[in-house]
Amino acid sequence: MSEETKAGAKDHLAQNKPMNKTQLSAARTASGEREHGAPSLGDVTVGMLGQSLRLGMRDFIRKPMYGIGFGLFYVIGGWLMAWLTVASGQSYWLTFAAIGFPLLGPFAAVGLYEVSLRLERGWEINWPLIAGVVWRQSKRQLPSICAVIIIVFLFWFFLAHMIFALFLGLSTMTNVSSSLEIYTTANGIMMLVVGSGVGFLFAILLYMITVLSLPLLLDREIDFVTAMITSFGYVQTHFVVMLMWAAIVAGVTFAALIPGFLGLLICLPVLGHGSWHLYAQIKAAGAPDT
Repeated sequence: MSEETKAGAKDHLAQNKPMNKTQLSAARTASGEREHGAPSLGDVTVGMLGQSLRLGMRDFIRKPMYGIGFGLFYVIGGWLMAWLTVASGQSYWLTFAAIGFPLLGPFAAVGLYEVSLRLERGWEINWPLIAGVVWRQSKRQLPSICAVIIIVFLFWFFLAHMIFALFLGLSTMTNVSSSLEIYTTANGIMMLVVGSGVGFLFAILLYMITVLSLPLLLDREIDFVTAMITSFGYVQTHFVVMLMWAAIVAGVTFAALIPGFLGLLICLPVLGHGSWHLYAQIKAAGAPDT
């Protein structure tokens, strides 16, 4: 943010002018001061989901180059992994993609959150400022959450191999990707059902611990364990509505993959901005202005 913005925020704090909770939080953030601990979170509503998407689209339209810039990493990465898989005939490149994407995802999310935060509060926006925020987060709690995500992914890969071996370990096949008829057998269908069910549970777990913990790390002075526990507990308490948001994110992302990953250039920034606004609305609902 600009020096003028910082100075104005400090002056406002220094004076004895009454400020509501939202203004006080903004002034503290502008002056480089974060509030400690998890905030009081209000109840999420279905209307907040639609509003978050609208605000996410608005932010993307106002500052499209930031969203496209972050989304471009995923598009190029998807193209590269697809080319390597086809060229080498080996599907293990997809494993690298599955690990690499969630490793970089939180950093891209924080960049998009910061853009939305600055747009909301009228602060200066440029690439050095956004990159600086991402870099500072890389020195704080964000890498720890990335490590947790990777550990969960690796555990899922381990279980997936066990499920495959349990149902199809004795089946005759030349290659997993070329012997597709094996999946139409009774064991193959059962493997797909069980594997998909277990994968769904892992996806829900990752969603529950990250959907609010990532914006919390940007907005508050909080450790990653508390942030994940707060996020998990909130989704558990408001499971139906938060599951609807998960379904929106998953459905839009899947649709964006169909046109050669190009849809990610739009959907990822819109969802990233929208996720920040969902957190902001939940936070505002828990701490109404006084």
